[in-house]
Amino acid sequence: MHHSRPTNSARLAWLWRIVATLLLAAAPTFGFAQQKFTDWGWPLPYQQISPQSVQWLKSQGWWPLKIAYQAPWSGQNTINIVMDRMGLLKKRGLETKFQAFASGPAINEVIVSGRFQAGSGGNFPFTSLIDKRIPVKAIAIESPNLLHALVVPNDSPLKSFKDLKGSNPPAAIGLVTGSSAEFYVQMAAEVNGVKIGKDIILKNMSPGDQMAMPKGLAAVASWDPTPTMIVSERKTGRIIDSIYPYNMYEGQFYVREELIQHVPDVVQALSDAFVEATLWTRLHPKQAAQLMSENPQLRNYSKALLLQQIDAYNNLYKPTYVYPNGAFWGAANETIFKWLYQNKRIEHALTAKDFAAAVDPQFMDKTFEKLGWARPAQPPFIPANWSGAPDKIPYPAYETPQNLKQAQAFPQPGDLTKPWVFDGKHYAP
Repeated sequence: MHHSRPTNSARLAWLWRIVATLLLAAAPTFGFAQQKFTDWGWPLPYQQISPQSVQWLKSQGWWPLKIAYQAPWSGQNTINIVMDRMGLLKKRGLETKFQAFASGPAINEVIVSGRFQAGSGGNFPFTSLIDKRIPVKAIAIESPNLLHALVVPNDSPLKSFKDLKGSNPPAAIGLVTGSSAEFYVQMAAEVNGVKIGKDIILKNMSPGDQMAMPKGLAAVASWDPTPTMIVSERKTGRIIDSIYPYNMYEGQFYVREELIQHVPDVVQALSDAFVEATLWTRLHPKQAAQLMSENPQLRNYSKALLLQQIDAYNNLYKPTYVYPNGAFWGAANETIFKWLYQNKRIEHALTAKDFAAAVDPQFMDKTFEKLGWARPAQPPFIPANWSGAPDKIPYPAYETPQNLKQAQAFPQPGDLTKPWVFDGKHYAP
């Protein structure tokens, strides 16, 4: 009996069938096989900035690129310190110099003068830059819903903000003038019927001085880590009011507009490194706290406190909180703009549209694209059935570091557009 041998083409077809079957079996993980990730979920290889961009920065005297951040501002300080100490910009070919400042107004000075090219600003200082027409654009959101609190000495008779009404003589409150803490006090006073200049007077005071709870003050108003330090570590005061009903606080990581016009790949590197630092901190909170404790301005803070602040302001919300949603945050800032203009603290009657115009989401869009993250329609702390609106205060409850008992899970259905790996776990959209 004669058997015909299979032809070459038949053999090839048979081989291809086997390969196709194997590929099909591996399909769920095949996307992962092509894309490499760091342990903390950043897709490799790192995108490098171009030699032309390096040349342009050098021609401006902007090499290394200078980045201003605030040491005593939780969440934001972690990201900047991790970007710096882990060399996340160096890995992208960018030389940088990070410098810590005590407050937003101090950063504004070096940004306005052009000595620094990127910075971090809270809602009030960032508004001042928009008002002065300084050419900056926000590319990421930092520490949303950072606790700002009114802290009174333990033996104070005050139990709520309303209790300040009718203080005689007026109650003195220590805060940083021109900061988000001042704005919080202004809004809380308005909602609670407390008159500034009559019931309370505001005294300009650095976060370091506030920490000592000086005699003669009825209270201090500050942002974390200062209130938590006073209450939990020093145990010299207690919180009687917080920012959450009156203001959705957000910080901005921003760049001078010249960078966007002339070296967009440098801005992309900043956006990518910002999110990579966010992810690294999620995987390594203890190491992040260690890096922070090595910062001279943070050496008075215990590692336990720094770790608690990282849990609250870096790792509590889904990492998509960094997305610069100009429309949402513009609406949330509109009350600030109105108040500042009415009180002659800014020259222009700014609106939500002005804020949105000072945000450039194109870089974060590309960062999210690289990661395979879906752009969030609204920040992750807004509950699905929330009855409030970002431009109407006081707000109904939303998810804050005060009421969230555990970190939000990520990724959840709808969070991914393609496969992603974090801490050795594979996630599919």
